[in-house]
Amino acid sequence: MQNPFRSEEAAFRLVWLTIGYFGLIAVAAAINRWAGLAVFLLETGALVMWWLMSRSAQETPVKQAPAAHPPGERRILVVANETVGGVALHDAVKELAHGSPTKVLVVCPALNSPLRYWVSDEDGARDAASQRLEDSLSAMRAAGIDATGEIGDADPLQAIEDAIRTFVPDELVISTHPEGRSNWLERGVVAAARERFDLPVRHVVVDLGDGRDMPASAAPAARQTADS
Repeated sequence: MQNPFRSEEAAFRLVWLTIGYFGLIAVAAAINRWAGLAVFLLETGALVMWWLMSRSAQETPVKQAPAAHPPGERRILVVANETVGGVALHDAVKELAHGSPTKVLVVCPALNSPLRYWVSDEDGARDAASQRLEDSLSAMRAAGIDATGEIGDADPLQAIEDAIRTFVPDELVISTHPEGRSNWLERGVVAAARERFDLPVRHVVVDLGDGRDMPASAAPAARQTADS
């Protein structure tokens, strides 16, 4: 999801578009109410068409560029937020990295409240995500995994797309809380990622509710198997 207030220029443009939208309706309505209604319908129809076209473009499957990394090297993209430090996630990454030179990029979307997101107040969310990310990277490096990390877009699908274009991974790992406690699962993030991105996707469940992680082998098969 694109934030229209991501920059001052975008916010300024949106303000003027809003003023123009209602201004044209007001001018037409001052002539007569039928002209005002006609302008309202035309403008609203144009906005709906623009929204549908933008949505369609965003949902087009993303085809990543051919792998540019050295032969024999594997690259794994890990996307997680609150569960980024989970033992089950680290075990899954170690399993995937076993037996071959592997680089791991951990992307931690800076989750935020809807209000703070739309007014670009993301500092607190990014600080919290950064601390979790550093702790996770330290654990992975201690296990001998070549891991780097970055803070991603608040929308996990956008964060994945951004990372795919620059990192060019061979596999995507998405870590979430268990079903019923995961906002990403409720939003269908894992299913959407499998449809949208042209690479294998593995879903790892991390249960932090009772102080320990859910072992990777204990999660339902439908949520633990990688798509090819």
